[in-house]
Amino acid sequence: MPKTSTTSSNKDIKSLITTPIYYVNDVPHIGHTYSTIIADMLKKYKWLRGEDVFLLTGTDEHGQKIELSAKAKGKTPKQYADEISSKFRDLWDRLGIEYDYFIRTTDEGHKEAVANVFEEMCKNGDVYLGEYEGDYCVSCESYYTGVENGKCPECPGDKPLTKIKEESYFFALSRYEKRLLEWYKNGVILPIHKRNEVIAFVESGLKDLSISRTSFEWGIKLPKVSVDGKTPQKEHIVYVWLDALFNYLSALGFYQKEKSSHNDSSPKSTDKKRYWENATHIVGKDILRFHAVYWPAFLMSLGLPLPKHIYAHGWWLRDGQKMSKSLGNVINPSEFASAYGIENLRFYLLREAPFGQDGDFSQKALVERINTELSNDLGNLLNRLIGISEKYTNLEIHLGGDDFSSNIAQGFGGRYKGEWEEANAIFESAEAKMEAVNIKGYIEDIWRVLHLANASVAKYEPWNLYKNGEIEALNGLLALLANLLLKVGFMLFPVMPKTTQTIARAFGVEITQEDFRRLVVENVPFRDLRVQKTPPLFSKIDGLLIDENYALESKEAKQESKNAHEKSKNTKITSAKIDGVATMQEIAKDSSQIGIEDFAKVDIRVGEIISCEALPKSNKLLRLGIDMGEESPRVVLSGIAQFYRPDELIGRQVCVVANLKPAKIMGEFSYGMILASKDENGLSLLGIDGKRKNGSKVS
Repeated sequence: MPKTSTTSSNKDIKSLITTPIYYVNDVPHIGHTYSTIIADMLKKYKWLRGEDVFLLTGTDEHGQKIELSAKAKGKTPKQYADEISSKFRDLWDRLGIEYDYFIRTTDEGHKEAVANVFEEMCKNGDVYLGEYEGDYCVSCESYYTGVENGKCPECPGDKPLTKIKEESYFFALSRYEKRLLEWYKNGVILPIHKRNEVIAFVESGLKDLSISRTSFEWGIKLPKVSVDGKTPQKEHIVYVWLDALFNYLSALGFYQKEKSSHNDSSPKSTDKKRYWENATHIVGKDILRFHAVYWPAFLMSLGLPLPKHIYAHGWWLRDGQKMSKSLGNVINPSEFASAYGIENLRFYLLREAPFGQDGDFSQKALVERINTELSNDLGNLLNRLIGISEKYTNLEIHLGGDDFSSNIAQGFGGRYKGEWEEANAIFESAEAKMEAVNIKGYIEDIWRVLHLANASVAKYEPWNLYKNGEIEALNGLLALLANLLLKVGFMLFPVMPKTTQTIARAFGVEITQEDFRRLVVENVPFRDLRVQKTPPLFSKIDGLLIDENYALESKEAKQESKNAHEKSKNTKITSAKIDGVATMQEIAKDSSQIGIEDFAKVDIRVGEIISCEALPKSNKLLRLGIDMGEESPRVVLSGIAQFYRPDELIGRQVCVVANLKPAKIMGEFSYGMILASKDENGLSLLGIDGKRKNGSKVS
């Protein structure tokens, strides 16, 4: 951002803005990009108003899903996390996101902080030892009870729930029900309809939360703490959401020694803690519950200040469906930024969908926004001003009137008072909308001013003013238009920073906090401007620049899919989950007649084998990585090594029983079972007639 002014009255206000820390189960997509652009936009908005803003982002790298994804790709969890985390950081750098710190939950300082937080909660009497038995969704790392169909109620694509029973530490969430409901009255959650959803959830009754796991290894190990005379029998890993949420504090130096704080270029941890006093979280609607229920309850337990704002946005859809790899409709933000321009994509995402509601991503709508609103409305106004001033005033604009500060409208020649006052009223409306996080409405108001300015050119006809010798009126009109366009530039700076800086420089102005205060806050226009000839801001786009059928995922993902056979042959999976092969004959052995309702309980899905290798110390088992259209491949151990070589199975689609309880074989877990038929001549896997989408239900 431009250099910070020291004259602003808000300079002592410190604010923290956070994105979610993104789960490294996959490469960044348009939803991640949207959250991050919103956060960056809000940082720039607050910076203009003189606040000291700290923007925090990063990656969430622990949990069972990461452990599984890494195993399926033949990597350690840390190797896998390093690879994906770097993709997020690289994309944010490319998109010009001005974050102040990029945290990773594998950072040593963060791990130290989480362990200390856990011990503090135990001391405060909010943690007890018990046993958790119920359903768990690996995909969203959430616990559920009372789900009858065995599917995650939150995740798209019928993600299966896993039955688990294990020793666990519990956080006494139920104690905080009344305090949470009282806190919501402060209006901390926006939009309002999302706040109402959270209130309804809490009013329905809160259950204590399991905050540790013992059945996998990839996570922050908790100290063995005895509570109420009970000592844990196993080593516990912290629940991934307890781990992830505390990044907002660990990044600022809370609960860790000074030596653990991060890079030397950031403020000292003691100074950074002040940013927490005014914290704003940007989250997707799917993780609002974690931030609006669990997170404030954790903070209440620790006696720490609560966030000032939690803003929850909707999803980006395609054709009314949430984007997912299994549906083949994922938008790759990097490709769209390359094709259409970073700031054009940024404008579209912030302009298109009302905040808090789902938006439908349309390449056609993106092109239309660029051609109509950016090129026609914004770009052409600058072009017209440059052209008119070059032709009639030698690229100079002078605002007349001796006492313009007391009677600004008179300084525009008197006749433009209505336009100036109308524009200022619209700008005030825009400010109010941004305070309510109505980003779309904020941009729409800015465009109302652009329409007013463009209409003023047609209304007052500067060419006729010049022709008739009304030079003072001409100068007044050009001063009005230039100051309105500059004001639009300052207001639009958080949305399109480079574009608006170009607009400002076309009039010899820089976007600074001081000039923002002068022009936007105090409504004092620039009197003397020297116009610089500037290339057009936008180019018209003829047609779609990206093949609609190609606008998926990343180039790496496409290449990986294309070369799945070759890549999988070299995959070395070090550990996995287990399951075997179910032959139809084995099923028939115990097949007394059943009703359709019993058969319906068996969830059989199409899956593609993307990796395969022999299990060490076994001459019967193969370890399969199976793409079932989920967030990460499933690892299935199958006793078919005597019938198939690993290289014969790569790329083959099979039928998988998807809702079996995890089984443990030779020290490894497996989630699923492939179907086969076996007789005296051998064993054959049940195949699919023609290619089917991975994850398709078999019935």
